[in-house]
Amino acid sequence: MSLFLTFFTNQKVKPTVSIFFTVGESASSHSLTKRSFVLFLTFVLLLAFGASPAIAHQVKAAISRVELNPRTDKLEIMHRFDLHDAEHAVQELFDNTADIHKREETQKMFAEYVVERFGIYHADDTQVALKLVGFEVEGKHFWVYQEADKPDTLGGLQIVHNALRDIWHAQTNTVNVKFDATINTLTFTENTEVLNIDFSH
Repeated sequence: MSLFLTFFTNQKVKPTVSIFFTVGESASSHSLTKRSFVLFLTFVLLLAFGASPAIAHQVKAAISRVELNPRTDKLEIMHRFDLHDAEHAVQELFDNTADIHKREETQKMFAEYVVERFGIYHADDTQVALKLVGFEVEGKHFWVYQEADKPDTLGGLQIVHNALRDIWHAQTNTVNVKFDATINTLTFTENTEVLNIDFSH
């Protein structure tokens, strides 16, 4: 399995451990991918921030992965958020009693908030139909999972990731997109709204 990492605003698009899945097969495939992803991510963060908790805590960043699963022929998306950030976000977004640690309702509301602010579009602006298939709290992170049928053509994609950007201007959202042996990294920061990937080259 190949892994990749880098350090996601737009109005165009319209977590105790608990877990929720509506698609049975997706849970196992996402779980395998996620374990490797977390190990690699931890290693890179230690290098990037010198293992300093104070520095890492100040960083407002989320990382997503988009990858075609050849076994299921599905486009799979994983969003990883710092649980501390998600905890504060739900109280800003919903109310000050929102509890993403223990309340499944709060977890579901936050997952729905995320998917409403993430979108994938074809080059002709038609939207890829993404489905929320799961969410969970694991350790210090909150994960949101989506999937879609494999696009008929992959000439190019446009991606939008606005989650938490409407709360914190300093929020940086990164999306790593992998098709075949090609990895594209998109970084949404400051006023970045839509980023494009061209697979024709």
